[in-house]
Amino acid sequence: MKVLSFGTYDRTSPRNTQVISCLRGAGAVVVERHREVWGRHNWSPGPRTLAKLARAEIALARVRDDDADVILVGYPGHADLAAARRVAAGRPVVFNPLVSLADTAVGDRGLVSARSPVASALRALDRRAFRSADLVVADTEAHAAYFREAFDLPADRVAVALVGAEDALFRPGEAPAGGERFHALFVGKLIPLHGLDTILAAAALVPDVPFVVAGDGQLAPLLDGRPSNVEHVPWIAYETLPDAYRRAGCALGIFGTGAKAARVIPNKVFQALATARPVITADTPGARELLTHELDALLVPPGDPQALAEAVRRLREDEALAARLADAGRSTYEARASEPVLGARWRALLEAAVRR
Repeated sequence: MKVLSFGTYDRTSPRNTQVISCLRGAGAVVVERHREVWGRHNWSPGPRTLAKLARAEIALARVRDDDADVILVGYPGHADLAAARRVAAGRPVVFNPLVSLADTAVGDRGLVSARSPVASALRALDRRAFRSADLVVADTEAHAAYFREAFDLPADRVAVALVGAEDALFRPGEAPAGGERFHALFVGKLIPLHGLDTILAAAALVPDVPFVVAGDGQLAPLLDGRPSNVEHVPWIAYETLPDAYRRAGCALGIFGTGAKAARVIPNKVFQALATARPVITADTPGARELLTHELDALLVPPGDPQALAEAVRRLREDEALAARLADAGRSTYEARASEPVLGARWRALLEAAVRR
């Protein structure tokens, strides 16, 4: 099978790199026809970005690859579907959106008003993109249900493949020097669904337990008044993330209370599971698709600092529990989200799209 990975997808997004890696591991030939627009999660709607996107779409519409079996449009390629359909010339187009742009900008991040022209434009772009694809691949069943309802899609046009992590990078190993002290690690872009306010409030309830918050983003100003036991690391290079997880006593997922937070399992959870670190994350429909409380993770109510603080303290004081959750979490990862498993899943989905 030959797959044409097509569009302006973000090459720094683990979702995109993971899918390509999984497909190649499953024996598919993946050829990239990519135009750089978004860089490192650049969602700026400014004139320069829009002009760059317009030039990219013109160039993409001229792409020809007559022997590809299927066209795969990655995240955030919502504007790429028109060009993808033109290039496909009757072959199936599979969309890996990760998110709805309007849901992210309006409902999750609150960057634009729901009644604004920008919000209307994003909703229209979403609808055209999702309805133009022959198959939409969501990251959880909860997200798939949302896509079906939001865009009036037939059940058989939406499938699910988990996010996973890069197996060659995220794997168990000895903690490097400096990992002797127990601390809770959060890694992320500090967007609302992550629940940074809950993490900081939890840290204040256990002042004797160190927390490390790694990342920057929309809610970074909340860190200005952070508790004294919270260290802020603005950036960790991607290739060194596994060592950061291995140093940590436990890894934190997301704790936001919004609708989108309930539907997703973030990259950080898969990465922590892959490196065999005990995970604490919110008890949501999305998380329950993969994890079981007390079996392979600790699940706490969203937006509940007290419950999060108690879970962190449990793992610090009960080394046997932490080790058991770490081992079970790694087993869950291998069985459900490792590259061989997801590679077989993605290849099967694309082959089915071709047969249809």
